[in-house]
Amino acid sequence: MAKEIKHVGKMVNTGEKVAVVFRTVPGESDKALVIQTAQLSDDYHDSLMAMIETDQAQQTNELGEIMFTRTFPDGRPMLRAMEADGRLRKVDTSNVKMTPLPTSEIVLSDLNAMIAEQRGVAVDDLYTFVSGAPKKGDQVETVATAEPVTENAPAGVLTDADLAKSYRSQADAMYKEAARLRREADELDPPKKKTSSKVEATA
Repeated sequence: MAKEIKHVGKMVNTGEKVAVVFRTVPGESDKALVIQTAQLSDDYHDSLMAMIETDQAQQTNELGEIMFTRTFPDGRPMLRAMEADGRLRKVDTSNVKMTPLPTSEIVLSDLNAMIAEQRGVAVDDLYTFVSGAPKKGDQVETVATAEPVTENAPAGVLTDADLAKSYRSQADAMYKEAARLRREADELDPPKKKTSSKVEATA
């Protein structure tokens, strides 16, 4: 029985296989960022696909979140390398079919609508569930440097300043998330405070 794999699909108009890095783009929820995997070198392709199949990647909502923490065999951070090499392409979600199984397909725009309904939000707000998602205005500036992609059209490259802004935002969000989890843990099981008698007993 085939194993279901998230984050993989193909372009409707060309049939080309893609890895879906982010299912929506802030401010442009009808767009997604993808990597055309056949255009990668063999070592990058194999490394990316092996990472996609890991349990951690399969458990994350967006492939870009895990790519932010992983590196290619040459030591380059995956997400930054793909941005720097112009491999991230902005495409219509209606032009991407997700293929979790060889016999199963769903158009990405339909999948996004289903996920939004399950979470009780608008499709426009799905990006807020991405770990480290920057403010809408910041992210629009970042992705605007990439040209809307048609077949064989080149993709723009994000600047170091754009990347730094995104990384700082992700770091801030991770810190806030850690603090939130710590508060929830303390509410469920308040940390025990040392009493003066205990301090004297251990002195």
